[in-house]
Amino acid sequence: MMAPAATELGVELRVLAEGPDVSAVAAVRTSPVGDYKDLDTLRQFASEVDVVTFDHEHVPTEHLRALQEAGVSVQPGPDALVNAQDKLVMRKAVERLGLPNPQWAQVRSADELLAFGETAGWPLILKTPRGGYDGKGVLKLDDAQAVHQDPVPAWFAQASEDGLLAEEAVPFTRELSALVARTPSGETKAWPVVESVQVNGVCDEVIAPAPGLDPEVAAAASGAAIMLAQELGVTGVMAAELFETPGHGAGFAVNELAMRPHNSGHWTMDGSVTSQFEQHLRAVLDWALGATELNADVAVMKNFLGGDNQDLFAAYPAAMAAEPRAKIHNYGKSVRPGRKIGHVNVVGSADETAELRRIATRAAGIIRDGEDRSEEPTHIQSEGKAHPTWAPLP
Repeated sequence: MMAPAATELGVELRVLAEGPDVSAVAAVRTSPVGDYKDLDTLRQFASEVDVVTFDHEHVPTEHLRALQEAGVSVQPGPDALVNAQDKLVMRKAVERLGLPNPQWAQVRSADELLAFGETAGWPLILKTPRGGYDGKGVLKLDDAQAVHQDPVPAWFAQASEDGLLAEEAVPFTRELSALVARTPSGETKAWPVVESVQVNGVCDEVIAPAPGLDPEVAAAASGAAIMLAQELGVTGVMAAELFETPGHGAGFAVNELAMRPHNSGHWTMDGSVTSQFEQHLRAVLDWALGATELNADVAVMKNFLGGDNQDLFAAYPAAMAAEPRAKIHNYGKSVRPGRKIGHVNVVGSADETAELRRIATRAAGIIRDGEDRSEEPTHIQSEGKAHPTWAPLP
């Protein structure tokens, strides 16, 4: 999704691809295949580009330091990126900066976890510090008995000497995301704070700006994200995922950080003057940042995950005919149950927010399912095949 922005700016992208069939290969002309965990491979790749940046946080921190020491422009640098790679490091940074943090503890044993549970109260959340995303590596423990049940003992056995991260189960009303960008020169820009709707630990829908959010909380959340970007030395796009906690403290708490274009910012592709993908390129190249105002009052993004339909393109005509305002973005990934494979954006006026959500949900559902399950479809015969046309029945 960064490729079109790069083309428009005249920037040549090169991607170190994990395999010849990953989706970026289809979008980026120069995509050598290699293992991002191998330092020699990274050195070779970095020798042929001006700036190295990331689409995930799993590149070993020590490799990034080695590249940086060799004079490679690594954006964001490893000292910043480690706060997105390691949740324990991030929690310590949020605490050091005095920003709203849940109660948390670094635990290395079942006894330490039990002690934290007695202090913070049950239920609590247990996380693996590295490698987790989309609900992976996150476990809710309802009571002390759960500490001795699978998979907790296995998590401790597999943990590094740093142990695991335990957090209070924050009593939040909804999840928010504050998306910002920062250049190496220190310029920052923030998009409006958005509501992120999660289903089974995976982002399902984003509404920008977050409906009904207290303006003071919105300003404080954006300010917190900018402070994190500045104080941690972030370059590029960063998403601060937040819990809204009305009536408690600042009205929000920091959940996690992501230092790259983020799912909660995909709405910017159609809903903002500058998309997060263009902004990330401008930021890591130390160019002036673009405006972040919305193109309309409201933007809605709806993810579609792998479902019954394996032939996504066959469903495009129906989805486009049913909801012509929907903007479809396909990631070019193979379809697997529960895998993020695309999203739909819709923009419009504030008084039609519910309608925008309906449009996005319906279009995404048609692509996911291969048929319109939001209302009874009709079918017509053409060239010997059944082609769906979607319209309300009388």
